[in-house]
Formats: sequence, structure tokens, C-alpha cells
Amino acid sequence: MVPSRALAARYGNPALWGLQSGVVNGVKRVAIVFSGGPAPAANAVIAAAATSFLEAGTEVLGIFHGYTNLQEYDPGSHPMLESEHYRLLMPADIRGLRNSRGVIIGTARVNPGAAIEAPSDLLDPEKTERLCRIHHALVDLGVDALISIGGDDTLKTANFLYEFQRHHVSEENHVRVVHLPKTIDNDYRGIDFTFGFFTAVDVMAKELLNLRADCIATSGYFIVETMGRKAGWLSYGVAIAGEANMVFSPEDVYGGLAIEERCVDPITGQEALERRLSVTALVDRIVDLMLEREEREQYYGTVVLAEGLSELLPENALLGMPRDEHGHIRLSAFDLAKMVSDRVQTRYEERTSRRKKVRHIQLGYESRCAPPHAFDVMLASQLGIGAFRALVEEELDGYMVSVSGQLDLQYVEFSKLINPQTLHTEVRFIEAGSDFHRLARFLETRTDRRFGWSPGLRLEPETEKPPE
Repeated sequence: MVPSRALAARYGNPALWGLQSGVVNGVKRVAIVFSGGPAPAANAVIAAAATSFLEAGTEVLGIFHGYTNLQEYDPGSHPMLESEHYRLLMPADIRGLRNSRGVIIGTARVNPGAAIEAPSDLLDPEKTERLCRIHHALVDLGVDALISIGGDDTLKTANFLYEFQRHHVSEENHVRVVHLPKTIDNDYRGIDFTFGFFTAVDVMAKELLNLRADCIATSGYFIVETMGRKAGWLSYGVAIAGEANMVFSPEDVYGGLAIEERCVDPITGQEALERRLSVTALVDRIVDLMLEREEREQYYGTVVLAEGLSELLPENALLGMPRDEHGHIRLSAFDLAKMVSDRVQTRYEERTSRRKKVRHIQLGYESRCAPPHAFDVMLASQLGIGAFRALVEEELDGYMVSVSGQLDLQYVEFSKLINPQTLHTEVRFIEAGSDFHRLARFLETRTDRRFGWSPGLRLEPETEKPPE
């Protein structure tokens, strides 16, 4: 039954609409799991979802540390213990939580579906063992529905669990699954912006402005590497808001910045030509910027690099690099900014016979648990309430909650977000030539106020050591 407009006007909380119309649709106990990296407004989405269900008389379990304990569940040797592995959330636990930092139920980066590489693997009992353990744990806890909160890898896990149940679980033991998108990287298909993105941009842009002021004072340059994984949304946002003089992301690796390299697939053994980043061309492009700015008597600047450029380095540079539980290169273990800044400093001296101070820094971790931006709080809260409405009002299973327009709720089937052959999610990249892409390109040459005078070019002493 769809609530009437009069009822909706009287009861602003959608959970109360369900109470008034006597609708809980068999969801007596729901579990919330948060997986992957932290993001600003994480607690807002948890609080909104929990509040909606609690006010409808539904019990809410907060599962601690993602899927860590669920995937190891065994009723005898590794049971799910209250207060150690989960908490039965009470109204007092989530009151006043909306603007708080961190993740109240904790998070972890584990991959219960690591063994699944094709749809046929879902029929293999050995490869689906951890999914079976998760389902067994949820059923034994009396959970009717699971709210998954996380990035694209967590969406992949939610889909694995949904598909596992379709193949192996009877209807009466089925645990419904909905997913709420979370990532500061904003690289999600199916939603325009993800909560945490605007806070992360704001925090890192303010840092970038501080570095820019330092560069002005010292006639130097900073190479700034930002988080963002494979896509450039975060680096572009930081560059625009932080008034960078240049920004590069994986989407920019084409034309003169790209080289082709013959690579061998580690799984199939097949050779293929792959697009890679020409570090030499990137370094010369940055030095070109520095020399062009000197012609305008601007002897300083900041350049933003997306961390995802590291994955496009020539293959020999990636050998031995550590990977996470989902097979991604652990980008934080490789200091792209340092490598580029050292080469820029050397190349500048080769081309000018002068020294130039070029420093480096990585930004990202300091933004993940920053106080959330107001928009992120509103977006996360709407997504949390959307979990209730998806499960109770719409009776959905295997859907991601999304928004469009003025935070209008939408529901997107997992099947529209997952590659049917690989069962992997697909990254949303910045489209070259799009209005957002053109905005950054336009602004990066228009970041400097024109003064009547400046301190001029600062000459660096010959004996000065390169920056560490």
C-alpha cells in the first residue's frame, strides 16, 4: 500500500508511514554492514537507516568491521557474539550521530567473493563457501534483510550474496539485500554523486590552497597526489576548488601522454597491447607549464595528480607492488608524487641550467573521517531512509538505492550495474570533452590574481640538496 499524501504530510519520517499503514512486509530484523574505506557522513547514512527501521518496530543489528566475522561464521567454532561482533542498535546509540566523524560500527576491506571470477563459479560450493557462511550467519541471527553500505567492491559482494541465494537458497530462508553507494572517489555508476565526495574535495582543496600560498612565498612548486583510485573525479574537484595550475588523471592519458606496451595477462597468459602513461611526456608537460608561467612572471604553482595514474605506469614499474583483497594495486604504497617531483626537478634543471624547488605530498587519508559537508549529510540521510523505503514500501531485493534531481529516491537493479560476464562493477570515468572536464581545463590557466609587482625569480643555491 502506498501512503497517501495526507499521511505523508502528517508523518515526515517514512518509517511512521509504514507504521500507520501497518506495513513492515516481513522485515522484523535488519542488519547493517559497512565495508571498505571510511567516508564523511558514514554515520549519517547508518543513523537514518537505523532510525527508520527502529521507529517501524524493526530490530536493527549493526555488524562490526564489515564482512570480517560474517565470512568466518561457524556456529560452533566462530559464532556471532553480541557486543563482540555486532550490536543490537538502540535509539540512544544513533541519536545525534548525523554529523559525527568515523564509522560507528567500524569497517574493513575484505573480499568474500575473491574466488568468483565468472557466473559459473556461483555454482561451485568451494568458491561460494564464504558467501554460504555469511548467509548462514544472517539466518541464524534472525535477519530478514541486509543493508550493504560501501564502494563498488562492496556492491560486487552484495550482488554475489544476492546471486548465491538465487541459486542455492529456498524462498523462506532468503535474506533480501539492498546496497547504499559510498565512496569519496565518486566513480559510481547509477548515481550522480556519492556521499563523502564533497567533504573530501573541500578538505583537500583547502590543503591545496595552503600549499599554493607556500609556493608563492618560496617561488616553488608542489606536486600533489590525491586519492580517487582509477578515476579523476576527486583530483579534478580538488584542482578546481583548490586553484591548481594543472591536473592530470587516468582520463588524460591519451595522445602525447600515452604509450602502448605489450603486456601479458597473468590469468590467461595472453598478450595484448595496453595503454600506458609516458612518464617522460608527463614530466615535460609540467616543465612546459613552469616555463610558460615564468614568461608571465609567475614563478610558482601546484600540479594535482590522481593516484590512479600509478596503475597506468609501464609494467616494469608495477612489478612487486602490493595489492589489496580485491586485487587492486595498493596505491598508497607507491609515492607517485615523489617520483614525478624528483624527475620534474631534474628535467627543469636540464632544460634551464637552473635549480627549482619542487616538493611533493599525498593527500586523501585526512579527508576520509573529516566533519561531513552539509550536502553529504543530506545525501547520506536520504540514502539511509531509501533503504527502508526500498525494503518495506517497494519490497525490493537486489537493488541499489540512488537519488536524482533534488534528492529524489531511485532504485537501480544490481543487474544494471554489474558486468554479466565478469560479475564486476564498472568504473565511471570523467568523459573527455565533457563540460566538467572542460571546466577544469579552462580554470587551470586562470588561477592567479594579477598584481602590479612580485618578488621575481628566486635563484636556488647550487649546493642545496633535493627535497626529501
